[in-house]
Amino acid sequence: MASTAQPADLQTTSVTAAYDRWAPVYDMVFGKVFTEGRSDAIRAAEAALPEGGRVLEVGVGTGISLPHYQRSTRLVAVDLSDAMLDKARARKARLELDNVEDIQVMDAEAMRFEDDSFEVVMAQYIITSCPNPERALDEFVRVAKPGGDIIITTRIGANLGLRGRIEKFLMPLTTKLGFRTEFPYTRYENWAKMNGRVELVENTSLPPLGHFSMLRYRKLAE
Repeated sequence: MASTAQPADLQTTSVTAAYDRWAPVYDMVFGKVFTEGRSDAIRAAEAALPEGGRVLEVGVGTGISLPHYQRSTRLVAVDLSDAMLDKARARKARLELDNVEDIQVMDAEAMRFEDDSFEVVMAQYIITSCPNPERALDEFVRVAKPGGDIIITTRIGANLGLRGRIEKFLMPLTTKLGFRTEFPYTRYENWAKMNGRVELVENTSLPPLGHFSMLRYRKLAE
């Protein structure tokens, strides 16, 4: 069931261009900041993965997370930015990550995979960069197998108070950089209710500053 999308304040072309520009410096700027959160998400993904299953990592970027998976974990990786994926492909080759089966340019909101294709879908720090986040979330559910997990690491907006006002103030700037600052948890709650095919099984706070969370949803069996 499709969710009702919120009005887009980002555009696919502008997000792609922004992350093409980020590609040369992304690891230096964001690598260490999100190391702990990425590691927690990968452990959760591998714990949920049955033998022989596959993980789809959506928004893999430069592939900074790929070496942190166990070599026995079968991976497919996609991202909107080909410049970011050039870094990911080079990382795969340099580190001989043979468990990474495929790296493709693909829009999270319109993926080319068949329904029920993956045991785990991983999306690390990308939802606030999607022009239509609910559409992307619906796609994660579509390509996950029934009983499979959708693991999202995400910035949670304050919505209220001083931080909420600051987030709203920064939105015109951050959208040019390719992401939103204003994205409250209620938006995930509303999406899950509208989608109707998932249940929340984990909501864990992540560093830095407790402004991020790992949300783990399970796709309900038909």
